[in-house]
Amino acid sequence: MHRPGITAVAALALATTLITGEGRAMDTPHAPPTETAVLGAGCFWCVEAIFLRIDGVISVMPGYAGGRTVDPTYEQVCTGATGHAEVARIEFDPARVSYARILDTFWRCHDPTTLNRQGADSGTQYRSAIFYADDAQKRTAEASRAAAQAAFDKPIVTEIVALTKFYPAEDYHRQYYERNKGAGYCQYVIAPKLQKLGLADKAPVAGGK
Repeated sequence: MHRPGITAVAALALATTLITGEGRAMDTPHAPPTETAVLGAGCFWCVEAIFLRIDGVISVMPGYAGGRTVDPTYEQVCTGATGHAEVARIEFDPARVSYARILDTFWRCHDPTTLNRQGADSGTQYRSAIFYADDAQKRTAEASRAAAQAAFDKPIVTEIVALTKFYPAEDYHRQYYERNKGAGYCQYVIAPKLQKLGLADKAPVAGGK
């Protein structure tokens, strides 16, 4: 004989298997909150290699930002016609390293006084730039730039602008230094910069995405 409501009762009984203790729902582990910084400091191969070695950084993704072209390719960005800069999106744990500390490394890892140029790399795609996510990051970036000026004889030309869209770079750019240490650019540009920053003997503490 069919008894109305038996299905609902069974469903309720099944639901109770997801409850533990004295009526308390099972705790679901939550990943700690992370933040991101999007920075342009010349060729993103170099920027990625540096920040992968900074404690508190979780991942680094090379990409493009600040331009007009939708889903740009590396070849398009290299022409300078897209308006995009080569950037690195740095995901970090703010409990271990602050946004301000990330910016401290940013100022030390490139020359922010050269307009649209880093070393032999020339063009707007290599400009020094901080793309902020919110007003708090904007204020921190502006204060950091003002403080960093004391370390340079020439005026800092780094732009501080709102991030509108980040486009990940092609797969072959990711972990470029780790996979191509024998390449000329890695040997003569990236490796000396890591040495200068005291990071040459440090293995990557974060993963690429």
